[in-house]
Amino acid sequence: MTTNMMKTLVLVLAFATAFSFQVTAQKIAVVDITVVLESISDYQRAQDALDKQAAQWRQEIAEEYDRIKGMYNKYQAEQVLLSDDARRQREDEIMNRETQVRDLQRRKFGPEGELFQKRQELVQPIQEKVYRSIERFALDRGYDFIFDKSGSAGLIFSNPNFDVTEEVIKRVR
Repeated sequence: MTTNMMKTLVLVLAFATAFSFQVTAQKIAVVDITVVLESISDYQRAQDALDKQAAQWRQEIAEEYDRIKGMYNKYQAEQVLLSDDARRQREDEIMNRETQVRDLQRRKFGPEGELFQKRQELVQPIQEKVYRSIERFALDRGYDFIFDKSGSAGLIFSNPNFDVTEEVIKRVR
């Protein structure tokens, strides 16, 4: 037997051995979380309540900025008649008012603001219910991965058997 024939035979045996093991395919599904959430009336009511509250706060903040603009316009008109102390006092009042309104805006709309907290209170329980339902569905039907096709969440469910985090940590150390 020639060397080329031996190499070919070894290669064929290697491929045959590799393909003789049963290959299992992962079951993958997609779901549009946005469509699911929008189909839930409690979610729609929560979103409506959040939208109304946000609109009210935006209106209040806009009115405050209008007042500040009025204060500034009045200051501009009277500036030439004011003493240096009175001018500084008015400027300080305007700047303080602007700072207060920016603080109000942060308290209402900031990352940990009232709107965020209200959203957590109203929407998060609904989202958690949806994710639990997806997880139960995946386990019942034998899915290994479920992705959000709306793109907002990415991977929603993964079978823990595919989590290789600990193996990677061991190799990093």
